[in-house]
Amino acid sequence: MKENNSIGIVKPKIFKCTSPIKLSCGKTLDNYELIYETYGKLNKNKDNAVLVCHALTGNQHVAGRHKKIDKYPGWWDSLVGPGKPLNTNKFFVIGINNLGGNEGSTGPKSINPKTKKIWGADFPIITVEDWVKTQKTLINYLGIDKLSSVIGGSLGGMQALEWNIQFPYEVNNTVVIAAAPNLTAQNIAFNQVARQSIITDPDFQKGNFYASKNKPKRGLRIARMLGHITYLSNDVMGSKFGRKTKNKEYQFNFDTEFEIESYLNYQGDKFANEFDANTYIRMTKALDYYDPTKKNKKKLSEVFKKIKSKFLVISFTSDWRFSSSRSKEIVKGLLDNNINVSYAEISAESGHDAFLMSDNHYHEIIKSFFNRIFKS
Repeated sequence: MKENNSIGIVKPKIFKCTSPIKLSCGKTLDNYELIYETYGKLNKNKDNAVLVCHALTGNQHVAGRHKKIDKYPGWWDSLVGPGKPLNTNKFFVIGINNLGGNEGSTGPKSINPKTKKIWGADFPIITVEDWVKTQKTLINYLGIDKLSSVIGGSLGGMQALEWNIQFPYEVNNTVVIAAAPNLTAQNIAFNQVARQSIITDPDFQKGNFYASKNKPKRGLRIARMLGHITYLSNDVMGSKFGRKTKNKEYQFNFDTEFEIESYLNYQGDKFANEFDANTYIRMTKALDYYDPTKKNKKKLSEVFKKIKSKFLVISFTSDWRFSSSRSKEIVKGLLDNNINVSYAEISAESGHDAFLMSDNHYHEIIKSFFNRIFKS
């Protein structure tokens, strides 16, 4: 039985591309695989397809469950499904695990066809531009010439922007949530600390740790804990944990005493057991490198000149990592070119992670945007 408004049980699919791709770093992959999932049905005109681009640690599993016993559904299940803001009774929704990703697409954990060994440290660095090119290849494989919409939050929002820069005539509508046209120095700094925690872990072995019994879990734990702190706001951490301790009295040692410490330890351990270290450092580097303005903020309007899509841009008041001012840069660049754009700044306590949360106001805005698309 399906849950109310749930996609139900879904199965990932594999796209095998035998055409070589020249990557931004200068290297070439002769072939690659992408893991993807689809929800809803592609209509006869093939004009109801929506691509969902995932963020840093996301994947193709956007909605539904792989098994009935799965504790949690896909990462954006609250948004995607029958009758939900991104309504699968109307739209054909596609989720793709990016090239170099953690969930089965060709990446550092894959076998290098030339050496017959695991890629490991030899897997090239992938960029947002590369992701969009490979996504486009898969979209065309599905028989879709033009996307009804592309939507993404955070790093996914950057991909949504890049779709419009590379393929302006092949996207009708775009939703960019909690994103920025490029990273600030502070954000690059956070990513560097996260990468260094992994790279300097003795078990990392310069990226070639797969044959070893020991994985670089210590580095991954620290990277995830740091990231998690930046994704949450001070208010939400205060309301959730405050200064609550596990014991009535201080223990005067370095064991876990505060509940916030316990929470971060749990998140770090969980992540270290699930995510690939080589994938993580490459994903953060893709974030750092993305900059369509090429270091010149004034050029954003110039970059957006060829865009044809209608836009919805959303930011959150408590998101200090991708602040509303960064979303407004995107909006200004679009307005400078008379592009149809709606903007919403939503009051939320959850920080950057607000784009993943179930908030009625937030979801109603997205629902209204997609309803207008369907009616048109």
